[in-house]
Amino acid sequence: MCHVIVTCRSMLWTLLSIVAAFSELIAFMSTDWLVGFPRTPDAVFSPQGATAAGEAYRPTLGIYGRCIRLPHLRRGVLCGPYAVHFGEIASGFWQATSIFLAAAILLLSAVAFISVFTMCFQSIMKKSIFNVCLFLILGLMLYPAGWGSDKVQGYCGPDASAYQLGLCSMGWAFYTALGGTVLTFVCAVFSAQAEIATSSDKVQEEIEEGKSLICLL
Repeated sequence: MCHVIVTCRSMLWTLLSIVAAFSELIAFMSTDWLVGFPRTPDAVFSPQGATAAGEAYRPTLGIYGRCIRLPHLRRGVLCGPYAVHFGEIASGFWQATSIFLAAAILLLSAVAFISVFTMCFQSIMKKSIFNVCLFLILGLMLYPAGWGSDKVQGYCGPDASAYQLGLCSMGWAFYTALGGTVLTFVCAVFSAQAEIATSSDKVQEEIEEGKSLICLL
């Protein structure tokens, strides 16, 4: 018999798991990790900056994708992957970041899926996901080490190097990934509380009374 167990702590853990998974997935797929220096489609970079006639814009660069403006396109900005194969990603550090983030996203998605089924089971494995936090932290720490690659310098100028942005600024995707990492840590803390809540004596008493829907604060 399935006992639907709903507690405030388990519900909060479920919601946090889902939000964290979506945050990291959206950030990983985005091209807005770095925002390049202002330029036009025909701009040439010089020590004095980008020079060319026409309306300036700022291209964006992600881990494996980018957004640029081409003069022959009427629709304006063209976004898509610059790396067709894994080996074409801008640097080895970004390749490592991709591996860590992808692994963390897969684990977070599995946790979010499992969290739904914990409403029917008092325990499914262990809810703690501190290991996922480690993957995310490693990925975000390695990411700035790849700013010295030729690809990044094409967007941020020749002064860009490891942990030095040059003429670029951070895009919203990096902050989304950072926020998702913090949320994952909070989720990991709540996971232990959710485990305790669904295994409490009060829940066991409700089960013994034959109730199929158990709701506790």
